[in-house]
Amino acid sequence: MGAAKRVLVILGYVIGAYLVLRAIAELVLIDYGDALSYRDDWGGPSLVGVLGVHVVPGLAAAVVMVRNWRRHEHEPR
Repeated sequence: MGAAKRVLVILGYVIGAYLVLRAIAELVLIDYGDALSYRDDWGGPSLVGVLGVHVVPGLAAAVVMVRNWRRHEHEPR
């Protein structure tokens, strides 16, 4: 793997990790019973919109990172 590709892969994992952590934080920090706690978030004012904007990208990043890791785990070196 070339140096530029390695940098891009590392950058992808860093961004993916951020998205996963952001999704977890959103799930933990909002008050589901109080719409005022998420009304002004991206995707608001609905809870479905807020969770869609914050959680779906993190879930997608986690899936891509795990698939990529598992694919490369089985490659001969």
